[in-house]
Amino acid sequence: MTASATPRRVGMFGGAFDPPHLAHRALAEAALDQLGLDALHMMPTGQAWHKARSLTSAEHRIAMCQLAFGDLPRTRIDTRETTRQGPSYTADTLAELAREYPGATLYLVLGADQLLAFKSWVRWPEVLERAQLAVANRALHIGADAALDQREEMDLSAVDLPFVRLSMPLTNISASAVRSRLEQPATQRTATAQLVPAGVASYISDHSLYQDPP
Repeated sequence: MTASATPRRVGMFGGAFDPPHLAHRALAEAALDQLGLDALHMMPTGQAWHKARSLTSAEHRIAMCQLAFGDLPRTRIDTRETTRQGPSYTADTLAELAREYPGATLYLVLGADQLLAFKSWVRWPEVLERAQLAVANRALHIGADAALDQREEMDLSAVDLPFVRLSMPLTNISASAVRSRLEQPATQRTATAQLVPAGVASYISDHSLYQDPP
């Protein structure tokens, strides 16, 4: 790669993506457009230190990410955290990206709920030193039982961290809500038709994912 072609603005969007849904895609599109990114690394989580539940296998989550984001320009499905031994920390991944893109401005793309919990992250000052936070707001109430049509946003006015706000419609879709609806036969069709990209819906159906309550 020549110096003129070296990416100067690089984003990292990490998550379990269990499964990736339409709000994830909308956030990726907003980050690419509004931050002027040369590259956006979609980063499925490996061994997530902060999640109590077991994740769907990395193989399935990577495949679904390819289907959800693979057609977006300048986007790369980055599997490094799924192959890393032990717990996976954002600080380590950003350090690797900084070495791969010397001199580039790094952005960490995340939702408002993650911003509000940011100071509980392992080595969060190091994360803040390496990357600018790019944040999309989320509905006040999220989770498996939260209404999808909420209009009240989380209050970020007391956040004492620097961040760039990404502008996008408030879409109250969460992976836990998708999984909850997929576990119930009566709501499976709605969950796949309205909450996840078509390719992901087909993959979930073909592999019978999320069919059995945990």
